[in-house]
Amino acid sequence: MTLNPLAEALNADLAANGASILQMLSQKGKNIFFPSKGILGQGGEAKGKKINATIGTALEDDGSPLVLPCVQKSLNLPKNAFLYAPSYGNPELRDAWKEQIIRKNPTLASKTFSRPVVSAALTHAISISGYLFLDPGDKVIIPDLYWDNYELAFENSYGAQIDTFNTFKNGGFDIDALEAALAKDGIGKKVLLLNFPNNPTGYTATEEEAKKITEVLVRAAEKGNKIVALLDDAYFGLVYAEGVTRESLFAKLVDAHKDILAVKLDGPTKEDYVWGFRVGFITFGFQGATAEQLKALESKAAGAIRGNISNAPSISQKILLEAYKSPEYIQEKEQKYAVLKKRYDVIQKTLQEHPEYKNAFDPMPFNSGYFMCVKPKGVDAESVRVHLLQNYSTGTIMLKGLLRLAFSAVPTDLLPQLFENVYRAITDLTSHNP
Repeated sequence: MTLNPLAEALNADLAANGASILQMLSQKGKNIFFPSKGILGQGGEAKGKKINATIGTALEDDGSPLVLPCVQKSLNLPKNAFLYAPSYGNPELRDAWKEQIIRKNPTLASKTFSRPVVSAALTHAISISGYLFLDPGDKVIIPDLYWDNYELAFENSYGAQIDTFNTFKNGGFDIDALEAALAKDGIGKKVLLLNFPNNPTGYTATEEEAKKITEVLVRAAEKGNKIVALLDDAYFGLVYAEGVTRESLFAKLVDAHKDILAVKLDGPTKEDYVWGFRVGFITFGFQGATAEQLKALESKAAGAIRGNISNAPSISQKILLEAYKSPEYIQEKEQKYAVLKKRYDVIQKTLQEHPEYKNAFDPMPFNSGYFMCVKPKGVDAESVRVHLLQNYSTGTIMLKGLLRLAFSAVPTDLLPQLFENVYRAITDLTSHNP
C-alpha cells in the first residue's frame, strides 16, 4: 500500500532523532494521517472570508447556525455549541484538560507531553489506541481482573489477543507477574494496559507499587523492548486510602525511557460524573519527545477519529469547558468525592464489625474507584448472583469468579444490608451443598 504523503511526513517526524515510536505503531497507525490538505484544510483557509461555501453546516442569513428553537430552548448554550467540534477537539477544552492533568499530577509540571486529543469518551479512546498500536495477532498484556469491554475493543475490533497476568499477590499488586508477562515471547513490541483505579476491583497501586511498576517497565525497555503503556485512568482521583498513589502512572512513565510510550486515556465521565456526555481524552508522552513528534501522534489520533466518528460531541465539550471555568467547580467536585469516600468508609466499618463474613467470602483488595469485589467461598459466584436477584432483591455483577459490587450506585445507608445479603445468599447456598 502506498502511503499518503501526509502519513509519510508524520512517520518521518516520529522516526526522527532515532526515536522508536514509529516501530510501535500498527500498520493502520502508520497509514493514518489527519487530512489537513483536504476538505478540512481548505475550509480552514476560507475561515473568515466574506463568502464561505466550504463547510457542511447550515447557517441563517446572519451567519448564525440554523437551529430549531424547540431544541435550543432546552439548553442554556449559545448557538455555536450546535456546530461541529474539530476532530482534535475543542481547542480551549484541550488546553483546560491539560492544565487539569498538571494540577492533579504536579510532577508533570516540568515534563513534556502532548496536548490531549478529544475522543467520544474513554471507550472510544481505548478503541483509537487499538487502531494506532495493534495489528491482528498482537498481544495486549492486561491484569487478569479486567473490564470485559477490552475484549470487544481489542480482540473483536482489531484481532489482537489479550494476554493476562495475575493481578494480586499477598494483598497487593503482583509486580512479579507483570515482569514475567513482559518477558514472555522474547524481545519486541509490548502493548501493556494498566487500569487504576481498577474496574472491577477498585484497586489502585500504592506509592511503592507505582515505583516498582515503573522500574519493571524500564528494565524491560532496557532489554530492547518497545513498550506502549496504555493507562486507563477512567476513575482517576477517586482514591480513599493512605499510601495509595495520587498521581497517574503517566506522570512516572512519560519520561521514564525513550522506548516507553505512555498513553493516558482519561476523561470526565467518572471524574466529573457526566456519564452521558461521551467526552474523553488521549494524551501521549515519551522521553526525549520533540514538539513535532507529539504533534504527529496527536495528528494520527485525530485522523483515526476523523475517519471513525468525525468528531466528539460539541455540546458536551462546551458544557464541560464552562464548568471548568466555574469558581465552584473544585469545591463541588470535592463534595461529590466525599459521598463516595463515606461509602468506602462504611464498607470498611461493616467488614470489620462482621468477622463472620470471612466464613462466606473474601473481600479482594480495594482502596479507590466505584467498585469492590468479593470472592464467594464454597459456591460459584454466578449462583450467588442469581440467588441474590431471586431472593434478596439485590443486583451484582459476576466477573472472573468474583462478585463486583458497585458501591458508587448504592445509597450509603443500604451498604450494610448489601453485605448482609451477600453473606446470607452464600450461606443459603452452602448450607444446601455441604
